[in-house]
Amino acid sequence: MNMKKNTIKTMLNGLIVGSTMLVPGVSGGSMAMLLGIYDRLVHSISSFTKDMKENFLFLVLFSIGGLLGMILFASPLLRLIELYTIPMLYLFIGIVAGGVPMMYEKSGVKKIDLDSFLYFMLGFVSIFLVSALPSDLFPKQTNLSGIGLVFLIMAGFTAAIALVLPGISVSYMLLLMGIYEETMKAVSRLYLPYLIPLGIGVFLGIILTTKLLEQAMQQHPKATYLVILGFVIGSIAEVFPGIPTRSELLICFLTLIAGFLCIHFISKLQKI
Repeated sequence: MNMKKNTIKTMLNGLIVGSTMLVPGVSGGSMAMLLGIYDRLVHSISSFTKDMKENFLFLVLFSIGGLLGMILFASPLLRLIELYTIPMLYLFIGIVAGGVPMMYEKSGVKKIDLDSFLYFMLGFVSIFLVSALPSDLFPKQTNLSGIGLVFLIMAGFTAAIALVLPGISVSYMLLLMGIYEETMKAVSRLYLPYLIPLGIGVFLGIILTTKLLEQAMQQHPKATYLVILGFVIGSIAEVFPGIPTRSELLICFLTLIAGFLCIHFISKLQKI
C-alpha cells in the first residue's frame, strides 16, 4: 500500500512539473522545489549508483509523470495563459509565494541576520542579472564540426545548470546562446548530429551540478537554501505582469490566493 502511494505521489509530482515546464518564467527546478521533491531529485541523480534500483525507479516514475504532464496539460495551460494572461500569471506568483515558508524552513534559519540576508540577495540579484542579459548574447555556431561541436557541448552543459537550478529558464539560456530556434528545430526533426553533442553537454552538466548541489545542501544547508530561495523569489520578476486594471483586480487577487493555497496544501501533503 505504501509503495503504491509513493508511486502515485511521484508520478503526480512529475505530472505537475512537466505541465508547467513550458510556461514562460516558470522553471522545472522551481516547481520541484515548491513541491518539496527537489532534494530527492538531486540525490537520485547525484547518487544514482549508490542505490541504483530505487533511484532508477523513482526517476522513471517521475519522468513518466513529467512526459504525461507535458503531453496532456502543457498546451492547454499555455492556451489559458494566452487567453487570460494577467490572472494566470498572478496564479503562478501565488504558487511561488505559497512555497516560500517550506523553503525557508529547509534553510534552518531561526533568526534573520546579515549573513542570511546576503545569501538570499545573492540568489535574488543573480536572477535579475541573468534576465538583464540580451538574447543572442553569444555568436551563433551553426557548423557541426570542430568549434561548433565544442560550442554545442558547452551550450548543453550551461543549459543543464539552468535545468537543475530553480528559477532559471532553460529556454532563456538557449536564447542567450543563440541556439533556441536551432534546438527546437533539431528536437522536432530528431536531428541527431545536432542533438548528440548537445545531449552530451546536458548529461555532463546535470551530473556535475547535482553532485555539487547535493554536497552544498548537506554541508552548507543554510547558505544553499537561502540562495535557492533568492533564485525562486527572483523568478517572480520573470512573470510579474504589473498591477492589474480595475476590471481584473478581483480575479487576479483570487488567482493569487488560489495559487498560494494550492501549493501550500500540496507541500503539507508531501509530509504525510
